[in-house]
Amino acid sequence: MLPAQTPSPDPAADLALYVHWPFCVSKCPYCDFNSHVREQVDQAAWRTALLADLAHEAAVLPGRKLQSIFFGGGTPSLMPPETVAAILDAAEKAWGFADGIEITLEANPSSVEAARFADLARAGVNRVSLGLQSLDDEALAFLGRAHDVNEGQAALAVAQSVFPRVSFDLIYALPGQRLADWRAQLARALSFGTEHLSLYQLTIEPGTRFATEALAGRITIPDGDSAADLFEATRADAAAAGLPAYETSNHARPGAESRHNLAYWRYQDYAGIGPGAHGRRGGLATVRRKKPENWLGAVERNGHGLELEDPLTPSTRATEALLMGLRLTEGVDLDRITRLNGGVVPVDLAAVARLEALGLIARTPGRLRVTEAGALLLDAILPEIVTA
Repeated sequence: MLPAQTPSPDPAADLALYVHWPFCVSKCPYCDFNSHVREQVDQAAWRTALLADLAHEAAVLPGRKLQSIFFGGGTPSLMPPETVAAILDAAEKAWGFADGIEITLEANPSSVEAARFADLARAGVNRVSLGLQSLDDEALAFLGRAHDVNEGQAALAVAQSVFPRVSFDLIYALPGQRLADWRAQLARALSFGTEHLSLYQLTIEPGTRFATEALAGRITIPDGDSAADLFEATRADAAAAGLPAYETSNHARPGAESRHNLAYWRYQDYAGIGPGAHGRRGGLATVRRKKPENWLGAVERNGHGLELEDPLTPSTRATEALLMGLRLTEGVDLDRITRLNGGVVPVDLAAVARLEALGLIARTPGRLRVTEAGALLLDAILPEIVTA
């Protein structure tokens, strides 16, 4: 059973913090995240700037407690552990930590980064998310990953010995991938005993090297029917192993869901610092400057890296809450989202009734959720029902 939904924004509510580290050893061909390759990074300057950016958010968000912190990227396992420790110390002093705070750091499964895991745990990280991406060496090469399967498994073993909580990512629906092969790989992944898995279908994102390859006809991902078979098998096999889907692509043992990501999906307040980081706080949308050097210069000039800080209309807030929340198996608190929308129900009730009759949506007093059958069609369902 997932924790009860928490209304937001609310000055007394818990807060989540996202910290973006933009640097990677290399750029993966499928990645459209704000990641950059640099030969050298002035670690002292970056630590100082991140602390300044954090101090700005703390000043505009007084009286809150942090329920979760997430170091994302980029490759935040490349951060010096002392930088992680300094950020966590500053965050605790600025806001205070809620009981059982979840502190997650994304990591690549290389031997070099695994050697830092113990120091990162001592710095305060209590959950790691490993980018394994595949348990097949040929697939890892195709995905542009720097590690092989053996190195990835070794890093996972180190992580499981060091961190109380461990998750890892896998990408499926690769070109030519057969259902039987993916199910065998997933069974192997489930045998490792982690409490959480993020299982993503490969998508071709604009601006990536894979987008160029796909346009030239050199990459073809599975068609709709094949992708649907892979998706359904993924959910069924993970659930049978005790890790049901609690979000479209995320699976966990009950109680082991990502507390930080739930803050996004439940539309709670979160602050974002670092290059390109987004935030939602107090009815405002915040965006930091994206290019690392531009962000660093902005912090040095202004004491923060903000590029945009825009008020969100009731309609926008309701729409965002619906689009995020309907990804969750638990669905959304429709009464709360109606309040966000100024008292106007933000969905097409006739469309909801039609989809409910088809078994794709379930509605109970005050709540709305997409069913297991509807999860496969989520992208088509959302524009049918969202009117905010």
